[in-house]
Amino acid sequence: AVKPLSVNAAYTGKRHRTKAYGAFKTEALMKLRPMKLPKPPYQVHYIFAVSSKGFDWDNGIKTFQDILSQKYGFNDNQVYKATVEKVIVKKGNEYIKFDIQHYEEAKTKVM
Repeated sequence: AVKPLSVNAAYTGKRHRTKAYGAFKTEALMKLRPMKLPKPPYQVHYIFAVSSKGFDWDNGIKTFQDILSQKYGFNDNQVYKATVEKVIVKKGNEYIKFDIQHYEEAKTKVM
């Protein structure tokens, strides 16, 4: 058995966000529609439609989940389960889709 290592524990010092992240965050916060979340804990389903096959399926999670938690006012440590899909699309047609459900209620539903 190996104890999981957090990203925070894996790196030393501060990580500095780029201008690209700032632009991404601004755009995402503007485009995310208001929604009412169920009570935590959560199960999240992400679809990252990207034009590069080299995009690692887990690369988009942390940045986008931080933006979601800011927009909808939850702590991302309340996400108990996530499913992630990577879809390849033509350049210029990239998108992100997501669904947030209550963790226990989501267990009884099929996505």
